[in-house]
Amino acid sequence: MMKTMIWFLRVTIFAILALFASQNSQIVTVQYYLDKTLELPLSVVMLAFFALGILITLFFTVCDVRSKDK
Repeated sequence: MMKTMIWFLRVTIFAILALFASQNSQIVTVQYYLDKTLELPLSVVMLAFFALGILITLFFTVCDVRSKDK
């Protein structure tokens, strides 16, 4: 039963992300470091920064938990 719920959640998240990507397919220009540019779809840029935010949050959460254990 639990495996079925997990797969349902995965499929739902995938469907939401696919819908999000199809609705935000405009090309945006990301400018960085000495006039270097990169052209990517808006959905890719937004999902990359969302994932980066999750990683930063997890990093600080793990560090906080470890410091409280000592």
